[in-house]
Amino acid sequence: MTGCRDARAVPDAGDAAADTKLSRVCLMIGQLGLGGAEKQIVMLARGLADRGIETSLLLLSERGPRMAELSGSGVTVIGLGCRGIARPWVDLRGAVEGTVADVKAYARLVAHLRRTRPQVLHAYLFHCYIAAAPAARIARVPVCVAGRRSLGTFKEGRRGMLAVERVATGMTDFVVANAHAVAEDARRQEGLPQDRIGVIHNGMEERDFRTVAPAEVTSDLPVVLCVANLRKYKGHQYLLDAVGRLRQRGRLCTLVLIGEGPERSPLQQQADRLGIDVRFLSHRTDVPAFLARADVVVLPSLEEGLSNAVMEAMAVGRPVVATAVGGTPELLRDRGVLVPPADTEALAQGLHWMLTDGAAAARLGNAARQWALEHLSADTMVERHISLYRRLLERRSAR
Repeated sequence: MTGCRDARAVPDAGDAAADTKLSRVCLMIGQLGLGGAEKQIVMLARGLADRGIETSLLLLSERGPRMAELSGSGVTVIGLGCRGIARPWVDLRGAVEGTVADVKAYARLVAHLRRTRPQVLHAYLFHCYIAAAPAARIARVPVCVAGRRSLGTFKEGRRGMLAVERVATGMTDFVVANAHAVAEDARRQEGLPQDRIGVIHNGMEERDFRTVAPAEVTSDLPVVLCVANLRKYKGHQYLLDAVGRLRQRGRLCTLVLIGEGPERSPLQQQADRLGIDVRFLSHRTDVPAFLARADVVVLPSLEEGLSNAVMEAMAVGRPVVATAVGGTPELLRDRGVLVPPADTEALAQGLHWMLTDGAAAARLGNAARQWALEHLSADTMVERHISLYRRLLERRSAR
């Protein structure tokens, strides 16, 4: 794919000054829930701290379940107490209280940056990177980096959001995308020059590559696993229809859905109408056990950034059937089954192939695992970030 580069390719700026040695990094995200962006920032924070870099993690609103993963890591976690993205305002009083809380939160952000003097501030996701850029300039942080983790379809047609983002991006030194598709989308929407955006793929920890004992799923049928929040854009309705077509053709399976969301009730009704075996398991923290139990992993998304669910399936050698959206083709090209989005028949055919041709399924699963081992390790992801931060500091020093 043309037009975007690996983030390691930021040009060198000659010999670095003595004060450009990387020693202090501040990361920023909204909260520490179970999403993919949260998993990646926790992994990066731990990796930086393990390498002797003083690391702090700022949270706009809530802490969340991934806090436990930072226990004993040496990473300092600070909650800013922002209310604007934590919950909707339902009345004037709530709006006023929320605004006051957010002003105080922003003051805490600037004060923290001034007090700790990080060399790099790296913010993940929209609300954070539009807040981080001006705060970094006020506090005189040498380098500000914005993390793009998904396609920008949520901003299309929203001129206000795009205008604010362009202003913030103008104050940002570099934008890191987690996939070439995400980088190209950001360049298209924001007009970013090529030398200010690059790609560092998501990483996975050593434990993600280990096979664990399989979860108990009471079924004599092959198990198809989908790990995704139950939202429209994840395409579950097409997956259920595809499994319904397999049933009509005599290829029965048990579909396991891990994730929660507003589409659960209509999906349950759809499964009942189709007469298919679907297990709705809500959120789970034991996904590796279900990967070990699965015969095939599927992701029917209509849009995607770089899917952690696909990466995790690749890491343990499971055959994957997924829609060719966002960064998914970068992961699965020649290593999985790619089908068009919203195409029930293509999805059914892909699943049928993986469920009936064991040799092909094993070949693709093994190829995916080997590629993931080489390209998607946490160490690789952390080292690429460190290299980027150092080069940006050198470039700043040379100005």
